[in-house]
Amino acid sequence: MLNKKIIVFTGLSISFEDAEKILHADYRFPVKRGDILNALNDKPDIIGIIDGVFHQHPAVSHKEIMKAMNEGVTVVGGGSMGALRASELDDLGMIGIGNIYKQYREGILNSDDDVAVTFDPESQSVLSEALVNVNYKLDLSVEEGIIDTELENHILNVAKSIYYPKRTYYNIFKKSELSDDIKDELIDFITSVPDIKTLDAIEVLNYIKSLSMIHN
Repeated sequence: MLNKKIIVFTGLSISFEDAEKILHADYRFPVKRGDILNALNDKPDIIGIIDGVFHQHPAVSHKEIMKAMNEGVTVVGGGSMGALRASELDDLGMIGIGNIYKQYREGILNSDDDVAVTFDPESQSVLSEALVNVNYKLDLSVEEGIIDTELENHILNVAKSIYYPKRTYYNIFKKSELSDDIKDELIDFITSVPDIKTLDAIEVLNYIKSLSMIHN
């Protein structure tokens, strides 16, 4: 059986090291405008888009994704930028995977601000928190009885009011004026559960893995 050439753009929602444990692929930093066209020079069979650049550089365009699909490349998206683009291009053949993709598809999410973060371009360290992660973990906190829905809505509104590069749990909780007890309990819980972007990234990688096996 022939090995399939797989290129995956990520590094923020999941590290290259953790991703490689799931799927053997050519991992590249978050996608920006022109990266898909450059990737086509390497003749990939499958391209996975998880993370992408929003404001530091022009975002990956719809046209270059469509060009890849027109050339017979299977394009799978989810987790972050991949979820957004998949929700816009799934009718044209891009495959969307994961909870965040479904929320964009259903109109629950409608802005890149919902998944946007800032990061160190050299270390790929995430420096802020995505709104979808905040929302997801606050929902879980309500289910665990740590906070009620009224406080959840208050904290979420505070998070939405903070410009995304400064949207950290420290700034969110400080501006929310939480008591020390609730803040400490929330921090302990939030750090103990994975991000929804990470969970979706894992789902994307497992899907591509199954897809590559089918294609072999």
